[in-house]
Amino acid sequence: MRRLKVLIADDHRLMLHSIRLALQADEGIEIVAEVDSGKNVIPFIGQTGPDLVLLDVRMPGMDGLAVLERIRERYPLVRVAMLSGVDDPTMMRAAFDRGATAFIVKHIDPRDLPAAVRQAVSDTVFRPLELLERFTDGSGDALDLTARELTILEALQTGRSNKEIAETLALAEQTVKFHLTNVYRKLGVTNRLEAIRYAHEHDVVERSPHPVSY
Repeated sequence: MRRLKVLIADDHRLMLHSIRLALQADEGIEIVAEVDSGKNVIPFIGQTGPDLVLLDVRMPGMDGLAVLERIRERYPLVRVAMLSGVDDPTMMRAAFDRGATAFIVKHIDPRDLPAAVRQAVSDTVFRPLELLERFTDGSGDALDLTARELTILEALQTGRSNKEIAETLALAEQTVKFHLTNVYRKLGVTNRLEAIRYAHEHDVVERSPHPVSY
């Protein structure tokens, strides 16, 4: 099977190094270029022909959203996953409106990054935007649930086990357990049934599935 070709764009060398280490653990992914400024992204896409660009939102000279627009104009078949240090619904909206395939926050577990890349390339990444906006409007951030925690909270409704949820979301089972522990703590509950009941009673999640990000 052909290896997925990925171009990484981030102005922090430490982040570039960390992403490289995370992706090199997957033999099916090839890093074809690393760039540290927005202006270099387009030329390197032309030279390397990546399947996906991992693009930092904050880039010097030309920010990630401006670069994203140019990629969509010049190379419409190249997938773009935006990288950000925060779960910002406004930024997510701006990225998806400009044609991003995925929005990945930098506190993602490094073990989950290869799966996120594969999902972005195969168009199976979901978006938590509507859920995040509905939850924060009028209720503030009192529970402080992250996009990933909201995703897993919604997945509890399906009755799947932690292992099955992990397989569905392409995560490690231990990652699901970690997020569930945080969800229970933030909701003030002790098990999944209590978490689902709380979520429904307080309109944190809807009864129909919602797509997610990372």
